[in-house]
Amino acid sequence: MTNKENYEVIIVGGGPAGLTAGLYCKRAALNAVLFEKGLIGGQIAISKEVENYPGLEGITGFELAEKMVRHAKSFGLPVIQEEVSEVHAGTDLHSVRLANGEMLYTAALILAAGGAARKLGVPGEAEYVGSGVSYCATCDGFFFRDKSVVVVGGGDTAVEEALYLSKLVKKIYLVYRGSSLRASKLLQDRLMSEPRIEVVWNTIITEIRGNGSAVEAVVFENVRTGEKGESPTDGVFIFIGYSPNNQLVPPEVRKNEQGFVITDEKCETSVPGIFAVGDLRQKFANQIVIAAADGCVAALAAALYVEMQKGGGKRS
Repeated sequence: MTNKENYEVIIVGGGPAGLTAGLYCKRAALNAVLFEKGLIGGQIAISKEVENYPGLEGITGFELAEKMVRHAKSFGLPVIQEEVSEVHAGTDLHSVRLANGEMLYTAALILAAGGAARKLGVPGEAEYVGSGVSYCATCDGFFFRDKSVVVVGGGDTAVEEALYLSKLVKKIYLVYRGSSLRASKLLQDRLMSEPRIEVVWNTIITEIRGNGSAVEAVVFENVRTGEKGESPTDGVFIFIGYSPNNQLVPPEVRKNEQGFVITDEKCETSVPGIFAVGDLRQKFANQIVIAAADGCVAALAAALYVEMQKGGGKRS
């Protein structure tokens, strides 16, 4: 790869959205490349099991990620494990600087850097991710059918996810550090009328304990009284916020108050030729199948954008 090399499409991020975008770009015969600084496959690569991706039953997140990578590479997509340090919006070409100092230029840029659930940062949390600790009830709730779980959080998402879990599990303890929830009144009313859910007020989780392979209990503390204790549980669902990985998003690109990138139906941002897909983009839900769909849409739109740029035509 030479310095100042030009591409038709550069994709930043190697999760389902980025890999799908790469696959469709190569199918459109575009000169495209994908950069990922971390684990190829994104967050799904560390998921224990995936049961809601259409057509694939009984597959682990790692296996699904491997399949996506192989599929994209089979069309000739270069998947390069290299960090992107800067992205700049241009008039005709957008620029991408790699951590090694190399500067690349592209007509279309697809940002697929994803996002991440906010963590509690307590002992045992990282150790039991995928083995009892989860940040997605839709993804993992099925595995806790007829079991007892703890849900952490007090906003709309925490309450919505607790209500979803109440259809599956035996008992839910909603742990919140405050004395009144931040969720909407409608959601709170639904929560309080659900007999399987018990709210534990003014309480934080200070540790998640297990047997080495699965979660067994949480250690808690009442922030008002200082009382501490331990309670058995089969799982811990954490919903204290979600943050987009938007550090590379150029300042010219519009974002909402939470930092998610605002796009149109083509996944194109406020800057022509720059697209945002997956968990980085403002949308209703974050699921693997939706991320993959975003990648497809953005790649098709990018192909049209590149063609229009070559022809000097006007974009509709």
